[in-house]
Amino acid sequence: MDVNKLAHKIVKKATEDKNPAAVALGRLGGLIGGHARAKKLTAKRKKEIAKKAAKARWSR
Repeated sequence: MDVNKLAHKIVKKATEDKNPAAVALGRLGGLIGGHARAKKLTAKRKKEIAKKAAKARWSR
């Protein structure tokens, strides 16, 4: 079997038949979670996280 066809088959199987209510609930939790985390972080901590991310990205 072709590698691309196999990958397509795997992705299709993994993404079919999802419960719409569960998908909506998961999305809602993700939207709330990121916002809540950002609200509780101090400016100093945000800066530390940004520096760490920049270092990880540009040190490759």
